[in-house]
Amino acid sequence: MSAQSTAEWINTKEYQDLNFARKDLVINPAKACQPLGALVCALGVEGCLPFVHGSQGCAAYFRNNLSRHYREPISAVSDSMTEDSAVFGGQKNLIDGMENAYTLYKPKMMAIFTSCMAEVIGDDINAYVDKARLDGVIPEDFPIALAHTPSFKGSHITGYDNMLKGFLQELAKPRNEQELNDRLYVVSGFDPSPANLREIKRLLGKMGVEYTLLPDYSDVVDSPNTGTFEMYPGGTPMNEVVDALNAESFLFLQSYSTTATRKYLNKENVPIEMVSMPIGISNTDRFLMKVSEMTGKPIPQEIDEERGRVVDAATDAHPYIHGKRFALFGDPDALLGTVSFLLEMGGVPVHIVSTNGTPAFQTEMEELLDSSPYGKSATVYVGKDLWHLRSLLINDPVDMLIGDSHGKYAARDAGIPLVRVGFPITDRVNLHRYPTVGYEGTLNLITMIANTFLDEKDRNSDNAHFELLR
Repeated sequence: MSAQSTAEWINTKEYQDLNFARKDLVINPAKACQPLGALVCALGVEGCLPFVHGSQGCAAYFRNNLSRHYREPISAVSDSMTEDSAVFGGQKNLIDGMENAYTLYKPKMMAIFTSCMAEVIGDDINAYVDKARLDGVIPEDFPIALAHTPSFKGSHITGYDNMLKGFLQELAKPRNEQELNDRLYVVSGFDPSPANLREIKRLLGKMGVEYTLLPDYSDVVDSPNTGTFEMYPGGTPMNEVVDALNAESFLFLQSYSTTATRKYLNKENVPIEMVSMPIGISNTDRFLMKVSEMTGKPIPQEIDEERGRVVDAATDAHPYIHGKRFALFGDPDALLGTVSFLLEMGGVPVHIVSTNGTPAFQTEMEELLDSSPYGKSATVYVGKDLWHLRSLLINDPVDMLIGDSHGKYAARDAGIPLVRVGFPITDRVNLHRYPTVGYEGTLNLITMIANTFLDEKDRNSDNAHFELLR
């Protein structure tokens, strides 16, 4: 078979059926591994140094991917496990690494998480840290959060969840009903956009809510360029992490990236509530009303006016989005929010691919799709990758793909535009600085999607239809 005939064959329905029949091969999955998510979480606590118990190459991979997305230096260390460590264990590496990191980088705390090698050989990181304290390598009272994050199972959202639970397990003092702090603790879940975290904080501030965003890495991955490098430029204050179990309540904005953390808080008798990511008008409404219900704070007129402006913008852009067919891929919680937004705009989701999705996610997404006449033609694919998605785009075409930069190859092959949302975005600049949550984020999504369609219309118009008005 020639290269040309092969290229034509992979665009056929026959090939798609073979593609979807494969079981033991993954091609370009839309996910990263657990330690990357743990690193993102660890960046979000004041003065915390992320510490990879694993090979130096693993740490370089995580830092490289995050630096390409944020275009910022990402501080993290590794104890550089090698072949010797795989045979004899990584205790010496971990203890020596902790001593060096504590001395050189002077963190207020460390977050230690594992990669494949340490998990395969069964390293007991709790025991190693205890020995480091006993040997005087680090002070007895130096805070360390621990998380087991094997790369060969789960994904980056699992690692984020395990690390967040590790912070609460290792640092938070036990709940005391007589010492509640009257703060609302808000957990955004794995969100690659610092602008989203800032938008959540802005809305809470407008409402006058006493809150803690946990974790908050917005200033760490998007710090100002003042000419002086600051290694620990922000993060959730450590005293607020220590007092987290005494929260009046927790509000989670994602479900599938916080499962273990919510289970732990339930065990500790901490009240929790959960809403969908506030993507779109309806989800933002529900978020704000839930905050108002939990805190007793009214939603101010200023926010109500923001809502009115985005409703007006949605009305203006509706003709350019209504009836358009979409394919989407990404993390479960982000997909639920984005699909909800598209249904509000009269967009038609067709292919929804989540490599790290679960059967529970599939059921929830199908219920959301069934709630709207625009969702009736959609199919949800969990555990599928971007090569599966390519077959879908070729054989059942859509008008637009929404997802991260890895989707650009499938989009090009299908001849459709890609609107970049998610992680990683490595081929465009500053998109992580535009919120996609809240009313302002909804306005951004409307603008990006509608104007991309208009750009395509102009690009593909002949001279007779290249018009000034659209």
